[in-house]
Amino acid sequence: MKDLLLLLPRLARMIASLLADRQVPTAAKVALVAVAVYLASPVDLIPDFIPFLGYLDDALLVAVVVDGLLNYLDRSLLLKYWPGGVASLDATAAVARRLARWVPGRLKARIFAGR
Repeated sequence: MKDLLLLLPRLARMIASLLADRQVPTAAKVALVAVAVYLASPVDLIPDFIPFLGYLDDALLVAVVVDGLLNYLDRSLLLKYWPGGVASLDATAAVARRLARWVPGRLKARIFAGR
């Protein structure tokens, strides 16, 4: 859990930078904005006040978008904005990939459907 909390500021900086970059395709920007709006919204599929389960939908959505970005965008573009090193990006990718496996493929494919 500690690693996840340390990861959040890194992801926020990376997302803001990716949104400002003209090389990032519109479909990726739409996915980034959508996940940011969902996370900021008080309405969730599973209410946050339920211990552990309340954050599960948020974690899965973030994992799917991060995994999708890692597969959709050029790695050098992500590394350009990633505030950590290559090893920390690889570790984040591994966690996102494991969590994203819990989400059906049809749903994951719709996030970056603009490809």
